[in-house]
Amino acid sequence: MTERQGEPPVRRTIVSGSAFEERIGYARAVVDGDRVHVSGTTGFDYAAMTIAEDVVEQAEQCLRNIGAALAEAGCGFGDVVRVRYLLPAREDFEPCWPVLRRAFGDVRPAATMMVCGLADERMRIEIEVDARRGPVGPGAGLRIEAVDGDARAEEWRHVRNMIVPPAAMTPDEARERGGRYRLENAYLGDVLVGCSTVRPPEGEERAATVIARVLPAYRGRGIGAALYASGLEHARVLGAGAVQTVVLAADADGLRFAEARGFVEAERYVPAGGSDEWVGLRLASPPS
Repeated sequence: MTERQGEPPVRRTIVSGSAFEERIGYARAVVDGDRVHVSGTTGFDYAAMTIAEDVVEQAEQCLRNIGAALAEAGCGFGDVVRVRYLLPAREDFEPCWPVLRRAFGDVRPAATMMVCGLADERMRIEIEVDARRGPVGPGAGLRIEAVDGDARAEEWRHVRNMIVPPAAMTPDEARERGGRYRLENAYLGDVLVGCSTVRPPEGEERAATVIARVLPAYRGRGIGAALYASGLEHARVLGAGAVQTVVLAADADGLRFAEARGFVEAERYVPAGGSDEWVGLRLASPPS
C-alpha cells in the first residue's frame, strides 16, 4: 500500500522489545490513521524483562511503557480517549490512583476497571489505552520555547539533522548558529517534536529567513504551522520587510508546507562543496 510522504501511515505497528510480543505475536501499539491503539501493558521493564513486586511501581512502569509507545506514534497522554485497567485484586486499584491521576487527571479519558486474572502471577496491573492524534496547539499541550543552553541546542540540532541529514551540523556549529539566529524548539508535553530558525533581516529588502521543521511522526497536527507563526512574529519584531525560507529539494513535505503558506520558489542552488540541491522560496505577500 502506498502512502503520501508526510502523511500518517494508514497502518503501522510499534514494538517495544517485550519478549511477550514476539512469543505471542502482537504489537505494543498499532497506528491506524489518526487512531492509536496501545495493547494491554504491564509493569515489566522491557529492556531487562524484570518487574517490581509493588503494584504502584508496576503502575508507574506501565505508564512509562505506554508513554514510550504513544511518543513513537506521534502523540501523548493528552491524546488518550479511552483507558482500561485490569487487576487481579480489586484492593490494589486505589493505591495506584495518584499515579494514574498524574497521567490522566487533566485529560479525563473514558475509563473502565476490571478485576481479572493476568497472564503471569507477578503481574498486578495491566493498562490499555486508545488515543486519537488530532490537531495540537499552544492550548493543547504544545510548547514552543527559545533555545537556551547546550542541552536545548543539542535538541535543536537533533531535529535539524533528522530533517536535513545531508547538511548535518556538529554541536559546535549548532551553538554558533544559536549565537546569530533565533532558535526555538517545540515540545508536545515533554516530548521534542520540532524546531525552527529565524535569521535576522538582511539586504535592501530586509528579508528575514523563517524555517520550521517537524519530526515525521508528528506532522499533520498543526505543529509546523505553530512554529512558523512564532517565527514569523519574531521576524516582524525584527522589522522584516520580506520573508524567505529554504528547503532541501528532496524534502517534498517541506516544499508542500511552504507552498501552502504562500511561499513561491525563487531559486534552486547547490552550495559550494555540496552535492544536494536546495530551494529558496519567498513569501508572496510581505509580512503584516
